[in-house]
Amino acid sequence: MDFRNRHVIVTGGAGALGTAVVSRLIEAGALCHVPCLNEAEAARFRLRDHKQVTVTVTGSLTEERAIDKLYRGVTPLWASVHTVGGFAASAMRDTDLATIRQQIEMNLISCILCCRAAVRAMTGTGGRIVNVAARPALEWRTGAGMTAYTAGKAGVAALTAALAEEVAKDGILVNAVAPSIMDTPANRQAMPKADHALWPKTEEVAATIAFLASPENLVTRGAIVPVYGKS
Repeated sequence: MDFRNRHVIVTGGAGALGTAVVSRLIEAGALCHVPCLNEAEAARFRLRDHKQVTVTVTGSLTEERAIDKLYRGVTPLWASVHTVGGFAASAMRDTDLATIRQQIEMNLISCILCCRAAVRAMTGTGGRIVNVAARPALEWRTGAGMTAYTAGKAGVAALTAALAEEVAKDGILVNAVAPSIMDTPANRQAMPKADHALWPKTEEVAATIAFLASPENLVTRGAIVPVYGKS
């Protein structure tokens, strides 16, 4: 895949999956733009000093002002990859309104706003958008015990399919991946007794994202691609 001289925004780029995506893209020649919530997150990002990486402290991507600041500074934009999100698990009876709103805003609202900004930036030139849903977004019953999260990610899947149809004639291909539990340090710590060998690696999920975002993807749109590994 050849991303040379192509500008790509990766939201959540300082996270476990996001860092894997950025690594894959810069290997392919991309110029990556990574928004961070604050200076502390930016300082933790191990690729912050790479010559092909630009880090911007934007604040929360649930806010229009932060998104406008991010996208206004990237021209021309080839691809926008949205890995930012958040997870909370609890029975619905025990889930307070603040948590419900947080899950919808972090997982769905941020994705909608970034998609809108990306489409505006790509109109007239074309490009690629890749969202990150989750296994429960496709297999709803597996979301029991994390219903607010599931609702947010299911919204991301529906957003992807609808938007892909809306902008296909503009040369903008919109897709998503739907990971199962990924092999990250945080997930290993949370589930130490699980068979971690079955989980997809972040690098493996990043490879699928990179293809969907690439110029080599000529026809795939509206897909929510399961990336489950062996789990």
